Amino acid sequence: MRRIRWVGAALLGLVLAGCSGAGGTPSGETSRTTVSVSGTPRTTVPVSGAPSASRSPVTGSDWHTWTASYPATDGRCEATAHQVVCRTGSGGFVGRSRSTGEVTWSVPPAGRGKDAELVVDSATERAVTSSGETLSAANLRTGKAAWTHRLTYGSTVPVVLKVADGTVFVLETPTAGAKNITLAAFRMSDGEALWHRSVAADAYGDMAAFGGRVYTTDYTKVTARDARTGATVATTPQGVECSYLISGGKYLVCTGSPISAGDTFPPLQRLDPDTLRPLKTAEDTGDKPERGVISSDGVLVLYEDSAEDPGGGAWNAYDLVHPKRLWSYDTTTEEAELAGDRFVTFTPVNDAPVRGRVITIDLHAGPKAKGAAAPRMSAPYSQSRYGEYPRLLVPGGDPDHLVVQAATHRSLRSITLP
Repeated sequence: MRRIRWVGAALLGLVLAGCSGAGGTPSGETSRTTVSVSGTPRTTVPVSGAPSASRSPVTGSDWHTWTASYPATDGRCEATAHQVVCRTGSGGFVGRSRSTGEVTWSVPPAGRGKDAELVVDSATERAVTSSGETLSAANLRTGKAAWTHRLTYGSTVPVVLKVADGTVFVLETPTAGAKNITLAAFRMSDGEALWHRSVAADAYGDMAAFGGRVYTTDYTKVTARDARTGATVATTPQGVECSYLISGGKYLVCTGSPISAGDTFPPLQRLDPDTLRPLKTAEDTGDKPERGVISSDGVLVLYEDSAEDPGGGAWNAYDLVHPKRLWSYDTTTEEAELAGDRFVTFTPVNDAPVRGRVITIDLHAGPKAKGAAAPRMSAPYSQSRYGEYPRLLVPGGDPDHLVVQAATHRSLRSITLP
């Protein structure tokens, strides 16, 4: 099974993270350095006072179980501790109640063109997406538009968006024949352009942002830049091959590319985030890495599949701190998230007794654990079946619910976390 591509030109993987945003920067921040490296000044239009089609304030009780349909114009959704947020066509947003799943507010489209990713940051109470050359943000507290920003760096779709410390980083797609692409930073609270640089990077290698730095790869090397200025602060030593970046907590890992056409891949490699020097890393399976998530205490769970006969792979857990492989779970989906100390995914389609369920697995003990650490499964739900191409939305904080977003019959279903 292949993960459905919610993001126009973007690759999977991403990661997820979806439900987070580490550390906040006060919206009135004045100490950040603004650097314009090339090109002409860009215009940001704050629209925090603009009218919105909000039907009610962004409030609500705790999470409950519910099912709601969503229209064909809506795309990827994410969840915070307080609500579900979905991207609509051409850069718009809708917010849904965590109690009922009903739409509580909406922000009209802000641009025209292909839609890119959706990132939601609880710390700044903002959601950001793009349409064509327009980057737009919604205020999650008021349910109104926060700002829009015109991207005129020569790209039509910013394929990678990451949020860290009150800043959204945009890695754009290259124009035809271009060797460099643009990496730009904007303040989440008001859309202020902080800096942009022309960089040698591959957008399909993804991007990472944490600890005051932003990381990109061009396959031959990883580059770390200061998140405040965009200045280069470190690169990987010669000989370190990095096709794709995975990050989580304070950890940074290189894997092979999920879009590789070959059948051999560079080995799993953990990097020191400060120096970008390689650290001792557990040996991987040698199969094709498709997607990974990393916990705050350094457990990487990586979906690896056969390059020659894809469709039935395994989630393999690796301890990055004490380099070793912890456990493996065979399944047929690369959709998964983390909820506290548990790994959340779907049961395999080829296992009739349990298919169509959500399963949670203790990150350290694995799927064969007993007692309190044993795996837990939901009841079977139609939205979790293979043909629905489902994905998981895990609210921030300490969630007791999660949301399954089904693509085929376009539904959102809030269920109790198994």
